[in-house]
Amino acid sequence: MKSDIIQRLQENNIDKIKFAVTDIDGVLRGKIININKFVKAIENGVGFCNVVFGWDMNDVCYTNGDVSGWHTGYPDAFATIDLNTYRTIPWQNNIPFFLADFSHAPEVAAACPRTLLKHISEQCEALGFKAFFSKEFEWFNFTETPQTLSDKHYVNPQPLTPGMFGYSLLRTSQHEAFYYDLFNLLNAFDVPLEGLHTETGNGVYEASIDYTDILEAADRAVLFKTAVKEIAYKHGLMATFMAKWNSALPGCSGHIHQHLEDENGNNIFKDESDANGLSEIMKQYIAGQLYCLPFIMPMYAPTINSYKRYVEGAWAATGVSWGIENRTTALRVINHVPAATRLETRVPGADANPYLSMAASLASGLYGIKHKLSLNLDAVKGSAYDIKSLQRLPATLQEATLIMKNSNIAASLFGETFTDHFIRTREWECRQFEKQVTDWELKRYFEII
Repeated sequence: MKSDIIQRLQENNIDKIKFAVTDIDGVLRGKIININKFVKAIENGVGFCNVVFGWDMNDVCYTNGDVSGWHTGYPDAFATIDLNTYRTIPWQNNIPFFLADFSHAPEVAAACPRTLLKHISEQCEALGFKAFFSKEFEWFNFTETPQTLSDKHYVNPQPLTPGMFGYSLLRTSQHEAFYYDLFNLLNAFDVPLEGLHTETGNGVYEASIDYTDILEAADRAVLFKTAVKEIAYKHGLMATFMAKWNSALPGCSGHIHQHLEDENGNNIFKDESDANGLSEIMKQYIAGQLYCLPFIMPMYAPTINSYKRYVEGAWAATGVSWGIENRTTALRVINHVPAATRLETRVPGADANPYLSMAASLASGLYGIKHKLSLNLDAVKGSAYDIKSLQRLPATLQEATLIMKNSNIAASLFGETFTDHFIRTREWECRQFEKQVTDWELKRYFEII
């Protein structure tokens, strides 16, 4: 593969390539390198300052880090370019693009989200299973640019279209160049979509990415978010994947679809002799996700804003629950076509790092299989919001992080080093928020108190 790719680049007179790694928040961090450096990097890796795991999404250095920090002197960590991720960027003159990770950089490997997912996938294969996943995203679009929004201090951004109009043909026809560019350019970028449509909310779209092997599914999901933003820029627009940008509008989900196959390619989640068509392995997988869910919520909901989405009646689960074709539950079983029997994990928001949310889904499902957990929780019929006896999900990032820290579940799923690093980053995120004075506080207390 190496020689084929190099030959292809040379034959096309390619003088540079773009590549990227993913930080703990799921943000792509990358650069352009010339073709000679790329050839050397294939053999020796390519250096990144290890601060990519030592700062937050706004480039503020953690003061509570261990993997990276001032105490390390911020040396280079060497990323490995994955040649299997080769694609070209059609909206950037088809420049070659690759993803990389730190799986061969021992000092930071445990903090690398893509490396974690590779390890969890290997554990799945060691059990004799192959994991197939896909991701859905909801996001809002605005007639803004980074500069106009900054000038407005992020107040009152102008949505792409007005009104609540899910599955609208009219709204997409208003901005058809952007709409069709999303579908066509993403497909040309090897991020193929099953479907694209408006959701309910001002200027909100939803896309479903094609099903595939879990690592490729996560790669596609990470690339999807950046690609959508870049394509939006081309049209003078901005896209946001915040979980909840406006309290009066629905939030943005990042649902995960998944099933396991055996070595012969058979879907082992289906069993047509069962009343609901679910195999015992699928029931154990569901039981594992339900058991682990409260202890690993920051993997699905990593920001302060994430928890604003979990509101009753707003299409996001608020308790530990599952159901057959039920969109009010945390886990939704889709079983109307036996061969396509799968599980939809509906807890993650669009703001979650896809590598981490998929790693959490698979690892917790495998936990149920390894421990042969029984699915003792009844499937919800009707609205899960009406069942007050359900175990509630953590209500804030602070609460969720503390629960994760005080349990051994996360460390057993993801390893002690990753878990420690991730918890430190979430504690940092909480502290950044706690010291801020918000507009809400000023409006509520400035005069009256």
